[in-house]
Amino acid sequence: MDLLGVIPARGGSKAVPRKNLAPLDGRPLIGYTIEAALASGVFSDLVVSTDDEKIAAVAREGGAQVPFARPAHLATDAAESLPVVLHALEHMEGKRGRAYEAVMMLQPTTPFRQAAQIVEAVRLLENDASADGVVSLIEVGGWHPFRMKRMVGKRAVNFIEQGFEDMRPRQVLPRVYIRSGAIYLIRRASLLAHKALVGPETLGLIVDERSALNIDTGRDLAMAELMLREQAGAT
Repeated sequence: MDLLGVIPARGGSKAVPRKNLAPLDGRPLIGYTIEAALASGVFSDLVVSTDDEKIAAVAREGGAQVPFARPAHLATDAAESLPVVLHALEHMEGKRGRAYEAVMMLQPTTPFRQAAQIVEAVRLLENDASADGVVSLIEVGGWHPFRMKRMVGKRAVNFIEQGFEDMRPRQVLPRVYIRSGAIYLIRRASLLAHKALVGPETLGLIVDERSALNIDTGRDLAMAELMLREQAGAT
């Protein structure tokens, strides 16, 4: 599959300043995603979309391409991922003069996705011609929608009205999944037709809790450090 990999990594962040360069076990956070992507061997081109010169330098040192600077209007707090990916796709296709078959977005805030999971996502899409793409999922566990509430005035009512207060153990509830944020793979045609990173016919790749860890806060970063120390102690 002729595949473009896009790692979006703007310089600004609030909860964790310069999060994409935050040290994790002595390495910049973005380095983990670049390493897994390159180790997978599935990408025709792997680019980092950034507005930050230091991030660009770290990305190049890690083996990724940084062939353009992300425009300022795509690097604000309000900027969404879709236009960032479309900008990268347009630039790279213009540069090489032909289209890709598919695009994969890899957020650097999920550092523990594995190269094998990237390979598996591509394999799933290659083996299902009717699918638009693949997205990584994790089971919600105890945060099940049958247990969720919404407020109507001061009353807590079921978010999903199943007709009773569901007090069953989570082990007997139907399995429900949420996007993990680790892998977004979509065919180019679907991306352009639906203007979305997740098409209507999307396959799910279930990943483990560690692979799904998303660094949003300093506490998440501390958890990632703890996971690495536990892994080192187990080997």
